[in-house]
Amino acid sequence: MERFNKKPGQPLVDVVAGYIKSIARDIGKSFLVLLAATLIGYTFCSLGFTEANLIAVYIFGVLVISIITTSRLCGLISSLVSVLVFNFFFTIPRFTFHFYDPDYLVTFTIMFMVALLTGTLATKLKENARQSARAAFRTKILFETNQLLQKGQDEQSVVKAAAGQLIKLLKRDLVIYLSDGKELSTPGIYRTTDSDGADLVSEAEQAVAIWVLRHKKHAGAGTDTLNNAKCLYLAIRNNQKVYGVVGISMNEVPLDAFENSVLLAILGECALALENIKNAREKEEAAILAKNEQLRANLLRAISHDLRTPLTSISGNASNLLFNYQKLDESTRGQIFADIYDDSMWLINLVENLLAVTRIEEGRINLKQSPELMDEVISEALRHINRRSVEHTIRVTSTQDLILAQMDAKLIVQLVINLVDNAIKYTPAGSVIEIHTEQKDKLVFVSVSDNGPGIPDEQKPRIFDMFYTGTNKVADSRRSLGLGLSLCKSIVTAHGGTISISDNQPHGTIFTFTLPTGEVDIHE
Repeated sequence: MERFNKKPGQPLVDVVAGYIKSIARDIGKSFLVLLAATLIGYTFCSLGFTEANLIAVYIFGVLVISIITTSRLCGLISSLVSVLVFNFFFTIPRFTFHFYDPDYLVTFTIMFMVALLTGTLATKLKENARQSARAAFRTKILFETNQLLQKGQDEQSVVKAAAGQLIKLLKRDLVIYLSDGKELSTPGIYRTTDSDGADLVSEAEQAVAIWVLRHKKHAGAGTDTLNNAKCLYLAIRNNQKVYGVVGISMNEVPLDAFENSVLLAILGECALALENIKNAREKEEAAILAKNEQLRANLLRAISHDLRTPLTSISGNASNLLFNYQKLDESTRGQIFADIYDDSMWLINLVENLLAVTRIEEGRINLKQSPELMDEVISEALRHINRRSVEHTIRVTSTQDLILAQMDAKLIVQLVINLVDNAIKYTPAGSVIEIHTEQKDKLVFVSVSDNGPGIPDEQKPRIFDMFYTGTNKVADSRRSLGLGLSLCKSIVTAHGGTISISDNQPHGTIFTFTLPTGEVDIHE
């Protein structure tokens, strides 16, 4: 006899009543099929058919009963009843269970065996079909689970997807704890639509979950360990690494073998997804750490190598002035002072760029934005430009007289200084540098162009990378640290703008950046 098909939370009285109704339906179906077989037998008998045809009708009836009923017992009983009915209605003397011909004893035995065998085979075929349907369902739900878990971007989305699949499969409330391997996180409770709202996170329940985490074994309801719990607790693990614990509300109804196998498969998929997320995060953190270490190494190497030249020049010139001041003519002393000034300004500009890059990259800079006139900002920047600018022609043009942009003026001044210094540094004496501003819709476009040798196409994609110096071309007797253009991009990005590089025809380079337009508030 098949076990009661009790659902979680369903009262036992309702289960028994449902089981009785199911038996009553099976008996009714069996009675109707045997009645139909008897009527067909009467028809065949009146038409002169042989007893073999009548026996075939009853065997077919037993086959139909085995298919349409849920209990195996119906097939067995109907096999016996069909023999008795055939004896009662179609053997002489009729309408009794007696028979005169002793050969009927063999006939009844064979009829019963054939009917029983046919019913058993039909039951097995039905069971095989049920198993095939379960296997197909298992494959389908595991495939859906795999797809949903692969879409998860973090632990919570993976757990939520797994919980949804488990509720669809088990129709039971769940509680899921994530874990770092040592402690459990705050539990997540997932309930069915007809949940009874039972407390799944009491101290007693959490104690069982902690036991499962530490021992990596299942425990709780339906097991021999801590079986007073309301839930069955299983570890979400891959090999010996535990990523969480899931609790399944049992309500005194154990899982069947099929549910248990699918449950373990889903938990295995969930553990694998959590492990992949953990590995991806660790890989990303390792990559960031390696990048930071590389940047730090590049910076230290560049500083130790490239700052030696200006510092050596400053100390040498200062020593020369200190010990040979009276021996030097006025022109020589002026040149030495100028060299010291140039070297110190280069160092000051480098330090400013380093500090600005550090603040922006770490997100520690607070922009103090306000509407500013672009002409005034550019004029302020040109006052700080390298003294070598006298060897170049710098032009400032604009499509209109007054252009306002929303900006942190100090940073934009530094941005313009870097772009113009870059043009001065990498173009020969006598080159023309043009700073042009124009306003289009809600953006202000500022371009710094030169007619120098230009930048090769293969270098353009990396020109704004930190510490990238192209071919490491020496300018001003010093190597560039590759901070200026990287800082420019950081400043523009912080303002919500963009910066790009293009060729100037017939030769040269154009750097163009955008800023949001500014509006002046008039208070009457």
